[in-house]
Amino acid sequence: MTEKIRIAIAGYGNLGRGTEAAVAQSADMTLTGIYTRRDPSGVQPLDAAVPVRRLDDIDAHRDEIDVLILCGGSRNDLPEQGPALAARFNTVDSFDTHARIPQYFEAVDVAARAGGTVALISVGWDPGLFSLNRLFGEAILPQGETYTFWGKGLSQGHSDAVRRVPGVKAAVQYTVPSPEAIEQVRSGARPVLSTRQKHTRECFVVLQEGADADQVREAIVTMPDYFADYDTTVTFISEETLQREHSAMPHGGFVIRSGESGTGEKQVVEYSLTLESNPGFTSSVLVAYARAAHRLSRAGERGARTVFDIAPALLSPRTPEELRRDLL
Repeated sequence: MTEKIRIAIAGYGNLGRGTEAAVAQSADMTLTGIYTRRDPSGVQPLDAAVPVRRLDDIDAHRDEIDVLILCGGSRNDLPEQGPALAARFNTVDSFDTHARIPQYFEAVDVAARAGGTVALISVGWDPGLFSLNRLFGEAILPQGETYTFWGKGLSQGHSDAVRRVPGVKAAVQYTVPSPEAIEQVRSGARPVLSTRQKHTRECFVVLQEGADADQVREAIVTMPDYFADYDTTVTFISEETLQREHSAMPHGGFVIRSGESGTGEKQVVEYSLTLESNPGFTSSVLVAYARAAHRLSRAGERGARTVFDIAPALLSPRTPEELRRDLL
């Protein structure tokens, strides 16, 4: 039997827990450790047999890890952790601040090449699977427009960004697409839509004791890369309401390419996701790409990669012969 791919997890929030569950579904993988900045004694993994260790101690266990899946946030964790850990481990992460991906890629690429590792960045469904479908649409229908709609759903990255605002004790953020804009695009009309016309953002925030609500609201709605370009509402609620009404993490969205083929006909291509759990699905994508990272490393590849660089067959545990027989 082929040796199992040894996976480790850095960070054990919602995404880390989802990753543990996704690894358990993968017969060709085994989870060798969870690494956290918290006190390990306070972390209870789904499988009690999985060791939980301090992230600062991870170098002592390098020989036990084929691929390290980074489950920290994009705003504060990954910009530092991504390059630092890619210098020592093969990594996969879900960095999702679209405007900063080029700079993040360069930083991780330098570190991974110096360390002789493979690092797959910005893996998930957007960026990730949606990115691939934007590429497919443009390549196949070069005369046209691409539209991406998110939600309605809870955004992990944007929720994390709100929680980092001084004065915020807890928070969630929902992205809400415009039904009118979606129908215009599906009709093949190819409208020109501003960022503000396509989505709104809704934040539900629990304030820390003594925090100034007006200051917190202003810090959120003016946050660059996250909220400044959207109509954003901020609603202050109690912890009890947050737990009762906002504990689920649904999400989804659409990528639509509206164009015309060379013979002049109108063509509309749509890819959509409807997700009961955003972190549950994102972690499943991370785990599939961890398989690709391991294979690339074994083949002698080095440096950072994105989903654009990964052949689909590398994601599957099945052999090329099986894929050709059953899926082609």
